Amino acid sequence: MRVGLVCAHAGPSLDGPTVGTHQHIARVAAELAARGHDVRVYERRDARGQESVDVDGYHLERVPVGPPAPLPTAELVPFVTEFGRWLAQEWSGAWAPEVVHGHYWVGGLAAAHAVRETDIPVVQTFHSLGVEQLRHLGRRYDGPGERIPLERALTRAVDIAVAQCNDEVDELTRMGLQRTSVAMVPTGVDTAQFHPDGEAAPRDQRARILSVGGLAAGHGQEDLIRAMRLVGDAELVIAGGPPAEQLADHAEARRLRELAERTGVGEQVKLVGAVPHDQMATWYRSADVVACTPHYSSAGRVSLEAMACGVPVVGYAMGGIADAVVDEVTGKLVPPGDVRTLGVTLRRILADNAGRFAYGHAAVDRVRCSYTWERTAGALERLYERVIGRRKPAEPVVETPRPVEVAAEQRGPVEAA
Repeated sequence: MRVGLVCAHAGPSLDGPTVGTHQHIARVAAELAARGHDVRVYERRDARGQESVDVDGYHLERVPVGPPAPLPTAELVPFVTEFGRWLAQEWSGAWAPEVVHGHYWVGGLAAAHAVRETDIPVVQTFHSLGVEQLRHLGRRYDGPGERIPLERALTRAVDIAVAQCNDEVDELTRMGLQRTSVAMVPTGVDTAQFHPDGEAAPRDQRARILSVGGLAAGHGQEDLIRAMRLVGDAELVIAGGPPAEQLADHAEARRLRELAERTGVGEQVKLVGAVPHDQMATWYRSADVVACTPHYSSAGRVSLEAMACGVPVVGYAMGGIADAVVDEVTGKLVPPGDVRTLGVTLRRILADNAGRFAYGHAAVDRVRCSYTWERTAGALERLYERVIGRRKPAEPVVETPRPVEVAAEQRGPVEAA
């Protein structure tokens, strides 16, 4: 198959909001290419001199749309139509995709615009939904005002939407999609990178709780800091945000540190800043438990990576985390926002060495059985084949003459007596 993957954002920065999305797209592209498909990935060029390249078996096309500089999503929206026109022109030549897969809502809008006058089917992965983020984050939601209505419009323009968790399936159907037009395909984990054996980041003798996520509203670090009062003698390491040398000037980092001091756990909370993804496995292995407490998470990527490293997860029972973590088997699930239960659960799991060992072994098995990139790519491959089959025009039916009719034609007209 010829597959076009569209992400209208530029490539990820270390702490960019779409870093997980780009990692997902890159791995899906590589897996599909390894299966013999002709894959091209389209992202916006955000610097002069950036060239399109071949990488990991697929072609990465950097689209010259908008200024050659990084743009936040709100400023990218006006260029979506231009992005779609560029794609339409590109696909009018010798190479055109048989299926287009849009990623994130702006990528999906560009993809849908590009193929609107063709019979090329569109698959869409939102990665997050504005209406769901608004519900969970409330006043802290800072997405562009046009996002939610444009996402609703996009659901009517695609052939099928890919959800990454069961909560997202429900949300998409509430937005108006038929259940038959939503496919659940979880994200994958690189089990060659994330596994229990290997180096671990340095640590002291105290038990370690690890939290991974950007320093922004809704990532749940505030809940964890408040919960530490109930945990006892343990350290909370928060990985994410800007590089460590920039934390002192970061407003959210300062706010979290001030909260820790006010709460009386300042000495137990450590912010380490951004960690390159290829080094994250060492941080997971250094932890006794990984806490996943975002107020919104569709993919549950952090919980899966931690589980792949053999570390139990304590997480909020929502989104991809609720799907990934099997309560009392690979970790513990607690009600979202319940800080007291979160703290008590963390204290109990840190005190239970045998329980953590059992959870960790079960977590590795669960990831290797259900969350590999091979499974994700295989599910998408079958989905692409299905939507392509729907869009293909029906073959003309050629009726085979019956033997009697053939014999009559061979005999010629009947002569009159």
